[in-house]
Amino acid sequence: MAILDVIKHEGPNDVLVWKWPGENITAMSQLIVNQTQEALFYKNGQALDLLGPGRHTLMTANIPLMKTFIGAAFGGESPFSAEIYFIDKAVLLDVKWGTPRPVPILDPILNVFLPVRANGQFGFKVTDSRKLVVQLVGTVPTLAKEDIVNYFRGVILTKTKDYIASKLIDDRLSILTVTAHLAEISKSVQEKLQDDFAAFGLEIVNFFVNAIDVPDDDPEVQHVKAAMANKAEYRIMGEDAYRMKRTFDVLEEAAKNTSGGGGNLMGQGMGFGMGMGAGAGFANIAGGLIGAVTPSKAALPAPSAMMTCPTCKTQVFSAYKFCTTCGGGLVTANAVCPGCQNEVPVGGKFCGHCGLKLAASLCPKCSHEVPSAAAACPGCGTKLEGPK
Repeated sequence: MAILDVIKHEGPNDVLVWKWPGENITAMSQLIVNQTQEALFYKNGQALDLLGPGRHTLMTANIPLMKTFIGAAFGGESPFSAEIYFIDKAVLLDVKWGTPRPVPILDPILNVFLPVRANGQFGFKVTDSRKLVVQLVGTVPTLAKEDIVNYFRGVILTKTKDYIASKLIDDRLSILTVTAHLAEISKSVQEKLQDDFAAFGLEIVNFFVNAIDVPDDDPEVQHVKAAMANKAEYRIMGEDAYRMKRTFDVLEEAAKNTSGGGGNLMGQGMGFGMGMGAGAGFANIAGGLIGAVTPSKAALPAPSAMMTCPTCKTQVFSAYKFCTTCGGGLVTANAVCPGCQNEVPVGGKFCGHCGLKLAASLCPKCSHEVPSAAAACPGCGTKLEGPK
């Protein structure tokens, strides 16, 4: 290689360490070191003289440690061989870091494992050029910012994850609310990483945890957020109003399920148990929900206890007193047979006890058929003055 008289940094601007490609150095050569740089002489595997910013004429006074290796030859014009590394000591900011994939961490409040992601940025600078070259650079010609991130990615992620997990457990914090503590976490993680960087002649200038979150599309996360929303709704509405709302939600869902099932509400409603147990019948579940908001605590009737509303002909529960569709009365009144004095249903044409044909007339108000023994119209309830 040709002998050079001027030695200076000619490498890329984004590298942290750049090795001068030449080896033969002439005495009285000019060494130019930029403002934020240092130049390190390397000989026979040893880091020797270190020169700071400025223009240096290579003489024995400038590189005394090299004198042992080059001897008297350096006093004349004879060249000598050495490796020169240029180290950039400027602060490098905005170095990104982040977890490549979510890490499962136990949430101490929710008591479930959630996939946690974290990311941020940090800045660092070289404080000991000699230690950096000896410990980290070795024989490679360049060391870029990305190389530092690759070297320290493992320790950054490990210590960040461990500290976040410890912070959650010690302070009883939930992963979903840990964002309020990012500044404290960032400062603590920086302190824990400082010794690891210092071992290679580096110093962390700042370290930021920008986000600690969970993937929104994760099924476990969606389940937890839904549960938290229900809990918040319970606190806002109050116990009674919340239970009533849940009851209406269940009945509304059951009504939707009966739209194509021929009116058998309970048969359609057996499918959802609201978490009350796989073997529990829907009748018991619905009865329990209704009992939570009504003093009677009466269970819904069995699936087979249905009747036809005499007014609108809709299938309704026989235990109801009024139709849920038209509001008409469902209770059948009884009358007395004039022949045997036994009770007979109002509207019956013959007595079920003696076979007597029962005369009937129409109500003057609603035109409903009224048996002769009835004191009131079974259709509208109008009181009658006498037998019709």
